[in-house]
Amino acid sequence: MTRTIYTSPIKALSNQKFRDFKNTFGDVGLLTGDVQLNPEASCLIMTTEILRSMLYNGSEVIRDLEWVIFDEVHYINDAERGVVWEEVLIMLPEHVGIILLSATVPNAVEFSEWIGRIKKRPIYVVSTVKRPVPLEHFLYTGNSTKTQKELFLLLDPTGAFLTKGYYAAVEAKKERTSKHAQSFGTKKVSQSTTPNQDRAIWQTLLNFLSERQQTPVVAFTFSRTRCDDNARSLTSLDLTSSVEKNEIHSFFHKSLSRLRGGDRQLPQVLLMRDLLKRGVAVHHSGILPILKEVIEMLFSRGLVKVLFATETFAMGVNMPARTVVFDSIRKHDGTGFRNLHPGEYIQMAGRAGRRGLDATGTVIILCKTGVHEMADLHTMMLGKPTLLQSQFRLTYTMILNLLRVEALRVTDMMRRSFSENHRDTQTNERRISELKRELSSLPPLDTEGQLSDLLSYYHTLTELRITTEALQQAVMESVNGLKALSVGRVVVINNAQHFNALAVLLQVSTDSVNRTFTALIVCEKGNEEAAGLVQNNRVFTHLHDTSLFTPEGPCSHTVQKLKPQDISAITVKTLKVIPERIIDNYNKRLQPRFRLDPPGQAISTATQELLRLAEANPNGIATLDPVNDLHLKGVDVVEGVMRQRVLQDSLKDFHCTHSPTFTEQFARVQERMKLQEELDKLLYLISDQSLTLLPEYHQRIKVLEALNYIDGSGAVQLKGRVACQISSHELLLTELLFENTLSPLAPEESAALLSCLVFTQNTQIEPQIPNTVQEAIDRVLGVAQRIGELQRDCGLAQTAEDFVSQLKFGLTEVVYCWARGMPFAEIAQLTDVQEGTVVRCIQRLDEVLKEVRQAARIVGDSVLGSKMERASLAIRRDIVFTASLYTH
Repeated sequence: MTRTIYTSPIKALSNQKFRDFKNTFGDVGLLTGDVQLNPEASCLIMTTEILRSMLYNGSEVIRDLEWVIFDEVHYINDAERGVVWEEVLIMLPEHVGIILLSATVPNAVEFSEWIGRIKKRPIYVVSTVKRPVPLEHFLYTGNSTKTQKELFLLLDPTGAFLTKGYYAAVEAKKERTSKHAQSFGTKKVSQSTTPNQDRAIWQTLLNFLSERQQTPVVAFTFSRTRCDDNARSLTSLDLTSSVEKNEIHSFFHKSLSRLRGGDRQLPQVLLMRDLLKRGVAVHHSGILPILKEVIEMLFSRGLVKVLFATETFAMGVNMPARTVVFDSIRKHDGTGFRNLHPGEYIQMAGRAGRRGLDATGTVIILCKTGVHEMADLHTMMLGKPTLLQSQFRLTYTMILNLLRVEALRVTDMMRRSFSENHRDTQTNERRISELKRELSSLPPLDTEGQLSDLLSYYHTLTELRITTEALQQAVMESVNGLKALSVGRVVVINNAQHFNALAVLLQVSTDSVNRTFTALIVCEKGNEEAAGLVQNNRVFTHLHDTSLFTPEGPCSHTVQKLKPQDISAITVKTLKVIPERIIDNYNKRLQPRFRLDPPGQAISTATQELLRLAEANPNGIATLDPVNDLHLKGVDVVEGVMRQRVLQDSLKDFHCTHSPTFTEQFARVQERMKLQEELDKLLYLISDQSLTLLPEYHQRIKVLEALNYIDGSGAVQLKGRVACQISSHELLLTELLFENTLSPLAPEESAALLSCLVFTQNTQIEPQIPNTVQEAIDRVLGVAQRIGELQRDCGLAQTAEDFVSQLKFGLTEVVYCWARGMPFAEIAQLTDVQEGTVVRCIQRLDEVLKEVRQAARIVGDSVLGSKMERASLAIRRDIVFTASLYTH
């Protein structure tokens, strides 16, 4: 039997797809953390995490697997979970076909090349630039019946940005402000609106859209509180007919009939029932899962006319609207407020326009306090979506699983990750073979007699070159160095055209990034424009041969732009020059009709003075010392100058320079070493040593060895096998098990304690909990502190405080009371956390309890295993674990 797996990033999407596929194909199964339906089916729907776990555990399903479809693959950009997609793509067997779906991947070719490389097969990129339903994007400035039609087209269906529409919106806003000023005097423009102003804007817009038959509307609002407030404020808005009201009422009643009586009276349920009757709804993570499903189903039937939703609704399937409205284009992303990225805007705006129903979809951006900057709108609407970037990171679970199964080394996983995609290993390996062939075909070096120290000489010279270049760079980047490199300074030039040639500076560019120097340089008559004159083997020569260039025949000159690295020395000498005259005269004589003119007085004088200096100092001219003359006192510079002197002095002791064949043999050494250095560099690039995450890998291995999860040879020990069962906080949970922290606790106390692993928010309400749980919390914090300090001692960047602060105990009382049977309506009163978030945390807690149960089985602790079973049974009840409407 062959199988296909469809993976989605979120459980809600898996549930929706299950219903859609089951209606279409029949033989479909669903596997999520808490539900297994028809697991033998030929088409299985699951989250990407479930597939990863199957791959690590060698599931039977993988043997029959023929295709995997990854939906919303741009989730690979998710900082927290993106790594899961990479792990799965890397570990999937080569015979499995892959289909990846996304609406927003600008670097699809780069991404597909990476997959093609790790899977060793061609990957085809199929894309469409045309939407089935084109979109029109508007700015809306209305806020009352009088201004309700203030809708300005900004981006037409062809993608043309209409500045005319933008300026019309600005004008409309300006006109209203000036009218207000005439009546009530000027006032400072506020950056935010009051609740009353918000209500007026929404009331005006929604009445206008309803009249124009432009519902259903999805109103994207980037705050759960604002979603709730906006919906609650529209008390007088009623968008449904009596027939629709009846349909909504009966569907709502039927869907919630399976809930306990008390749960049907929850404030959120009652509020949503009243809103839905009028065609209004709210959708975000704080809403109870069953209510979210009711809302989605009513929305897809066209009975919800206005849906205030957060960004996650854009991930939903088959939920297109006639119109999408943006309450704002700024959002808080966890670190600060910013404008929407193009990819985010495309994903949400893309919900507008129903295929087969609408000729065009409408997207509206509200201009509440003023019109957004044109550049910001242009970037957001027409900019490139965020590139897919690797979020690959090492986790202890990944390392332990790979060490346990031994099918793939951790370094292989790292090398194949998207983050290492720049390492074109195949090209590098081809070049390595070429270099090895070239090296073996070179004639052998003569290192006998006088030439016995030739290789040592080369290495000393190489070190001197590196030291000198570092000093030059330090001088060029210093204030005093740049002061010295001013007009009139005499310098020594070494580059492809000149060897130890004296020059005088005429101009210094002000560009600090790509600084250039214009200089008059002495040269041989007839060689003014010569390039590549200096042979390759003389690249090093100026380091030991300081004799200055003097022309063998008549002396001439050239004016050239130089890079900082062309200046090998700054001499103590300066000349009086008139730069403009020299440059103008030189440029004039470059023109054909003036080519035979004699040089001007300013050039002749400067050239003669440079020649005199070279002839008076044939073995080199005194240069400015970086430490004593330029006063650079940095440790690197002082040590560099001392090392430079030692190396220069040591060059006198080599015998090879006295050999009659030295020049020829040194050229051979250079040729051989150049190839060898390229070969060594490429061998390093394809080795494990060059992997970006290798140091972190060694640090994590040290942690695992110190805690006895693995032995010195990397073999996984009992604690390591337990940690493999745990998907997050694996070290902490394993340590708690082995220290028997859960043993003295009752099932409900264990559940309350472990809630710190799934709850991620801060709360203002201090939980009231039994002493036994408080003592256990203190032990948990102690263990976390110890692990955090060990990680820091092993070199990991995270501080112990950051490691400990991940644990949030704000729901301990809620979970404790829930596990003891308190009704949901009552536990909701114990916290300021929204109902939907509470439900999601308890559902995730059930998965943690399952993992602890598995771990207890591995260590043979049947008492702990049955306690976790009882804790799980205690929390798996009522509204928290009501089955999904999509699966029943």
